[in-house]
Amino acid sequence: MRLSVSVGVPGAKNTAGQGPWRSNGENKMAKDKKVEQITDMEVDFAQWFTDVCTKAELVDYSGVKGLYILRPYGYAIWENIQHILDGMFKRDGHENVSMPLLIPESLLQKEKDHVEGFAPECAWVTIGGSEELPEKLCIRPTSETLFCDHWSHVVHSWRDLPMKYNQWCSVLRWEKTTRPFLRGREFLWQEGHTLHATEEEAREETLHQLEVYADLCENFLAMPVIRGNKTEKEKFAGAVNTYTIECMMHDKKALQSGTSHYFGQGFAEQFNITFTDKDNQQKHPYQTSWGLSTRIIGGIIMTHGDNNGLVLPPRIAPVQVVVVPVAQHKPGVTEKATAIYEALRAAGIRTRIDVSDNSLGWKCAQYEMKGVPLRIEIGPRDIENNVCMAVRRDNGEKVSVSLDELAARIPELLDAVQDGLYAKAKKNLDEHCYTAYSIDEAKKLQEENGGFIKTMWCGDLQCELDMKEKAGMSSRCIPFEQEHLGDVCACCGKPAKHMIYWGVAY
Repeated sequence: MRLSVSVGVPGAKNTAGQGPWRSNGENKMAKDKKVEQITDMEVDFAQWFTDVCTKAELVDYSGVKGLYILRPYGYAIWENIQHILDGMFKRDGHENVSMPLLIPESLLQKEKDHVEGFAPECAWVTIGGSEELPEKLCIRPTSETLFCDHWSHVVHSWRDLPMKYNQWCSVLRWEKTTRPFLRGREFLWQEGHTLHATEEEAREETLHQLEVYADLCENFLAMPVIRGNKTEKEKFAGAVNTYTIECMMHDKKALQSGTSHYFGQGFAEQFNITFTDKDNQQKHPYQTSWGLSTRIIGGIIMTHGDNNGLVLPPRIAPVQVVVVPVAQHKPGVTEKATAIYEALRAAGIRTRIDVSDNSLGWKCAQYEMKGVPLRIEIGPRDIENNVCMAVRRDNGEKVSVSLDELAARIPELLDAVQDGLYAKAKKNLDEHCYTAYSIDEAKKLQEENGGFIKTMWCGDLQCELDMKEKAGMSSRCIPFEQEHLGDVCACCGKPAKHMIYWGVAY
């Protein structure tokens, strides 16, 4: 069940009627608006994405490749996501901490698999001031080793467990190719790290946090997800198990949107983290980590955006409603628009008003480009009829709203936009999942349709590599919800162990 927008008056009935008469010119302008600065996604999806990121004022480029400036509007989206997630974490007993930026090389080397997994992406500090450092310092790509070193000092007894920490920070990974949000060298994220007395408790935590991410995506970001287990090849370096939520973008490619990892006792053994159990025995605790980054904003853009720009789900939109006066030079229009703005703000709705001297057409195009879920227009004829016109960003539908019912009706419309975006994204996912029984069939389906390809799989690495080489797809996940598509692996014909999703991913 998806949550409702917590603004306005809940439970009010939908009483919208037909809107007031408008000139043909106004109607045509609203219908045919086009943001010319944005490339059509059908022409060049990658350029469309970049155009939206820059023209909607989400990011700017810095002087260092792969390091992007989050502009206020882009950062506000992250703040809203952060606020939601932070509340969920604290509800479950997690506490926020702050770990150092730099990791000594000797500390990083303690976990061999982890180090090897991140080695190509590490950036190093070798000089401090004017002096060469006695030991290289890694700029954190992730913080498992820092948490483990800390825990080795402070964990002594079963009474100290569980340790349930979270950190909001930036990390640095020296990626070869970069794109705003999707693959940057520096990016913002949260990384949760927990320590438990038992394997059962740690595994439960790992799966619970995956469900927290799924809740965020489906109920707040309007992004349906597929939950599953990563293969041995694709799991996080040093993890026993990695779990993922996979989303489908508008261009039918996959985006790994959040991951949760079960480490077992591996890190604890390497870092000598021990505790005295209730039976007075020295034991190693069990560890988890889980993370979600600003990459998810790229997912929002590619899930919901269109050729006019950004389309934002109301629950994370920095501005949920923009009020635009029509013919504001006429007496009383600006005053009435301001009254609507103030009433909506008082109802807890994130609202903006535009009384600038820009044209109505410019304003409408601007807020469409920035993805504002609802635009409210109010002009002289609307005032006479005691109504305003609400325009939905998701489908362009216009709804006449009585000014007397504004506080009740606008939250309903925001919920309708939220549900509409989810339904559209779910339809895209459902309609572009295909079943294949051979690599050749999988390749043909991918080339013709894109999307996710479901097959049976024996679990062997070689078959996973063959699918990548011959069909151009990586494994996305072994879904929790298994389907029996047959008895043999689509790659080699041997007995199958799992149903698996394949796809082309960002």
